[in-house]
Amino acid sequence: MVFSSILFMFIYLPVVLLLYYISPVRWRNPILFVANMIFYGWGEPVYILLMLVSITINYINGILIAKWRHVDDKKAKTVLVVNVVLNLALLGFFKYYNMLADTLNALPFMNLPDLDVTLPIGISFYTFQTMSYPIDVYRGDADVQKNYISFGTFVALFPQLIAGPIVRYKDVADQLGFRASSVDQFSSGVERFMIGVGKKVLIANTIGKLWDAYALSVGELTFVGSWIGALAFGLQIYFDFAGYSDMAIGLGRMIGFEFLENFNYPYISKSITEFWRRWHMSLGTWFRDYLYIPLGGNRCGKARQIFNIVVVWAATGIWHGANWTFLVWGLYYAFWLLLEKTFLYKTLDKSKVIGHVYTIVIVTLVWPLFKLEDMGIAWQYTSAMLGFGAKGFICSDDIYYLLTYAATFAIGILASTPLAARLWHRLPKGFVRVAAPALILLALVLSTAYLVDATYNPFLYFNF
Repeated sequence: MVFSSILFMFIYLPVVLLLYYISPVRWRNPILFVANMIFYGWGEPVYILLMLVSITINYINGILIAKWRHVDDKKAKTVLVVNVVLNLALLGFFKYYNMLADTLNALPFMNLPDLDVTLPIGISFYTFQTMSYPIDVYRGDADVQKNYISFGTFVALFPQLIAGPIVRYKDVADQLGFRASSVDQFSSGVERFMIGVGKKVLIANTIGKLWDAYALSVGELTFVGSWIGALAFGLQIYFDFAGYSDMAIGLGRMIGFEFLENFNYPYISKSITEFWRRWHMSLGTWFRDYLYIPLGGNRCGKARQIFNIVVVWAATGIWHGANWTFLVWGLYYAFWLLLEKTFLYKTLDKSKVIGHVYTIVIVTLVWPLFKLEDMGIAWQYTSAMLGFGAKGFICSDDIYYLLTYAATFAIGILASTPLAARLWHRLPKGFVRVAAPALILLALVLSTAYLVDATYNPFLYFNF
């Protein structure tokens, strides 16, 4: 089940909200727990069992770690290590077995069985979410949760279950026990949800058709056409993923939860370092706190620091998908981050314009590698962008697409900056009170019309 669907918006969500608000406070977590399982198991009910296994493992180990943390640190640390191994084993099998089997079976004398393992939706997100909890308990950053339903509600919370933000237990622990509800909070949630729907349905899906047109004809790309397609995908994935995050944050507010922001206008960045502080922030901070800093971070020698960055970005790349293209994508960013850390920062600090153009070029150049699963096709596309694999500079189709999608590009570029939000907040409050509900209603009508006509409307990050 996806947020941007008729089923979710007009059946599932109203029913859940009705049951939630007419029930006594003590029943709200159990209602959410059941609702979460229905939401997750709608397409593949069998994977509810896998999620319950993940919840149970981390719940029990969290209690054991809390019990032994001050009494026998060796036992507590052993449980923590076992817990991390179990989580990574579950994620590794379901996400990476097929890739490893295909790779190893290409070697002599290797014959791993072809299991054709299906990737459970959202497993990368909820595994990181559950795995961080026992770590925080061991560190003393979070209190242990002894109520299984409350912990399960945290792990499987439907607003952010499928594609984040990656929520840490310590950030919502108090809200699991008590959530204040108000009309203002609920209306703010509805507004944020509809902003996300608009981003996904009206911008991401529209501009995504342009990317599809170019991705289907990689062998015929011109130089200009290759950049048009890559820029289109850059906008598509931003509004798709940021739209999902907006919807998740909005849905959370409707039931009393406040999630941390996941995006902060990444395309206004003036360096790759800044870009990754603004893009998918919950993932970036997760790797920082649970991998980069434990490895030593930047508190060690230069060689070790380089090693740490490479490891973190290799892990970041492979977290996104079971394909070698994602590993290369992650190492690509490690390369540029290391360059910035060593000497490029001096040049970038001199001119905001140069820094911004540089960032857009570096980020856009690697989007085809992120999206296209075949390394050869991805390189063919990137070669056209670099100018030595293109079928000419520009063609009539490129001009046609530019004219056809000019308005969508303009809206996307404007909406990817804080300019529109700043202008909105400067408007008279009386006008905003009237205009905001009208715009939300318009977004609902337009999005519904689109969804009625669409057959399936998945989010790009569902695959991760």
